[in-house]
Amino acid sequence: MRVGGGKVLAYTAAICSTCSSLVSAITLDLSSDESIKTAASDVAYDMMKYYTGNNTGDVAGNLPDPYYWWEAGAMFGIMVDYWYYTGDTTYNAEVKEALLHQAGSDYDFMPTNQTKTEGNDDQGFWGMAAMTAAEANFDNPDSGTPGWLAMAQAVFNDMAARWDESTCGGGLRWQIFTFNSGYDYKNSIANGCFFNLGARLARYTGNSSYADWAEKIFTWEQSVGLIGDGWEVYDGTSDTTNCSSLDHLQWTYNAGIYLFGAAMMYNYTNGSSVWENRTAGLLNATSVFFKDNVMYEAACETTTVGCDTDEQSFKAHLSRWMAGTTKIAPFTEPTIMTYINASAKAAAEQCDGGSSGRACGEHWTAGSTYDGKYGVGEQMSALSIIQATLIGQAADLVTNNTGGTSVGNAAGGSGSSTVSDGTVETPITSGDRAGAGILTALIITGVIGGVGFMVLG
Repeated sequence: MRVGGGKVLAYTAAICSTCSSLVSAITLDLSSDESIKTAASDVAYDMMKYYTGNNTGDVAGNLPDPYYWWEAGAMFGIMVDYWYYTGDTTYNAEVKEALLHQAGSDYDFMPTNQTKTEGNDDQGFWGMAAMTAAEANFDNPDSGTPGWLAMAQAVFNDMAARWDESTCGGGLRWQIFTFNSGYDYKNSIANGCFFNLGARLARYTGNSSYADWAEKIFTWEQSVGLIGDGWEVYDGTSDTTNCSSLDHLQWTYNAGIYLFGAAMMYNYTNGSSVWENRTAGLLNATSVFFKDNVMYEAACETTTVGCDTDEQSFKAHLSRWMAGTTKIAPFTEPTIMTYINASAKAAAEQCDGGSSGRACGEHWTAGSTYDGKYGVGEQMSALSIIQATLIGQAADLVTNNTGGTSVGNAAGGSGSSTVSDGTVETPITSGDRAGAGILTALIITGVIGGVGFMVLG
């Protein structure tokens, strides 16, 4: 049965963000697993109050305005993490329903309600949520429905079919369709989703085709300078200049997505020196996001403009992927846990606002002085860093050979090109591009009258 109170709760959370406190702030004792789980439970509950997809008449998996579709996918991935860390099954049915509903008819997270404006990063965050479900052995879909692994493979195949060597020597575009703003932008988050999935699929399946793609994507990022000489991960570049100039903004989620992918490749290659060096370099470069070991979004938190709705969630991803990195590249654990523990304590102190007295703010560096910020992104970030402190006690991420139960399909996806044995084949021919151009023209003239804009990566 669907309930109808979620939207009221979401609006109440927003309207009463500056009301007087009614209950105590989040408390966190890092020496007590029960304290950590209780804090995570409180933050997760307050985050899920924003979710309206379980209301009668709403769409499962969607968040209300002003949140874009990608952030909903990210949120449900983090709720898989929540179950993985705490064992609390309270939200599992909602998470499963959301992932399955938004998977679409081809189970590649290209649902008809999003394809007008969907970008590669949007699809990627939902695909990574499915990959997280496979690695954590989350509740599998019913028999006859593709598994989480198959969905992640389908997203990967779609992205492989979009790899574009007509400019910049390769790379994935930010946008999927030519009629969307940002189609000429090749950015680190779109390519990072592709890289992250490839590395994780290589480890999970043992299929070297995924590892080959991960290497190809990573070296392309380096070749155009999006991964710098000091392992900085920059935002993106335009193919209108053949990627000759860069946007040098650094974001936490870009750093995290490559760090976790590199750690996966380190694990897949049984500790190769190449991937150890890359993992260590990327980790060292994250120091730009920490003040006294407390994480902050350097590109916007200290500016007069501040962080927008999307950017307020970015710390969640560096938090979760740093934690995951310690599990598969243990040499990173001392540095990462120093960051995670200090940041978790600071984040919990910032969860002392709103009508509940425990709404989580954005600026963890502000300590217990609530900054007046609130929303899904703030809750998501606090939840990710708090539950990340449990990584030492968490189960290992599974693979096909170590207890993984998710059913795969290497030939999945709506735009993939595969060979008979199911391995991924290098896609995109001139004929493919011509066909895609004709289809795009038909869509523009015959179906879609508006232009969609997506979240900036």
